[in-house]
Amino acid sequence: MKKPILHIDNAEISLLPLGQEDYISLTDMAHSQMQEHIIFRWMSLKSTIEYIGEWEALYNPDFNYTEFGTIRNKQ
Repeated sequence: MKKPILHIDNAEISLLPLGQEDYISLTDMAHSQMQEHIIFRWMSLKSTIEYIGEWEALYNPDFNYTEFGTIRNKQ
């Protein structure tokens, strides 16, 4: 099955349907603006790391709390 693509201002943004929700690719959005550094900067913020940890704890039954603690403490 082909992955759905959104076409916005001459940019292709991947769409991932999952259950009743649709998710868009932040990486595709950044690439469309030639702003890859935005993703790298966002991923290095302490608040982003904490948010990702909370999200994983809620939705990932295989979440590795020990490894996440190591990553969070390096930030």
